[in-house]
Amino acid sequence: MATRTRTLSRTVKALLAPALALGATIGLAAAPASAAVWSTCDQWGNTSLNGYTLYNNIWGSGAGSQCIWANSGTSWGVWANHPNTGGIKSYPNSKKVINKTITSLGSLNSSYNVTVPSSGAYNTSYDVWDTDYDYEIMLWVNYNGAVGALGDYQGNATLGGHNWNVFKGRVYRSDGTYWDVFSFLRTADSTSGTVQILPVLKWIKDTKGWMGNETIGDVQFGFEVTSSSGGLDFVTNNLTVSSS
Repeated sequence: MATRTRTLSRTVKALLAPALALGATIGLAAAPASAAVWSTCDQWGNTSLNGYTLYNNIWGSGAGSQCIWANSGTSWGVWANHPNTGGIKSYPNSKKVINKTITSLGSLNSSYNVTVPSSGAYNTSYDVWDTDYDYEIMLWVNYNGAVGALGDYQGNATLGGHNWNVFKGRVYRSDGTYWDVFSFLRTADSTSGTVQILPVLKWIKDTKGWMGNETIGDVQFGFEVTSSSGGLDFVTNNLTVSSS
């Protein structure tokens, strides 16, 4: 399996390596005209609403301006103006804590409905983590522009109600430790639907043997933005994450 080095990503960068923060305030932009119960343009701005935690999460180098707003943990959006350069700039997201082992889960489902731009480089994705941050499972439901999955292509699989192209890679931290990344890219873009996440986890664990009976810490859903020059809107019209 090929490996690749990159910086700590998404919410984990903020959680595990706060010292890596840029230290400077990201350039601010005006919040959306529509009323919202919460908004921020802070780099690491976050809040909790009705069982979900929202993060602005501007973590990549060379980032521009970005603001997040929310009516609830499941209805929110982002205005982002990141330059037309390579490298992921941000992963604004809404997170639901699970804290159950794979075998103790009876179900883990989510529905999504988003409005995304026709320009820019980004993906709309779930980011599922174990509690030790040793495994990251990404589910891309749509993507646009010059973006691609980490690691090597592992083939195609139909799981959880969708058909995916599967990639497997590894990310090294600065201390030499690493985590494995399993990326599932939907073969046809979708802006709304339902995903059964548990069958994906069981396939990784039981069919492929790529991980053991991990405790799933949380499920994140958001927009991994590489470029959005001039300012683009990304909206989560509705999101649900449920487990049993």
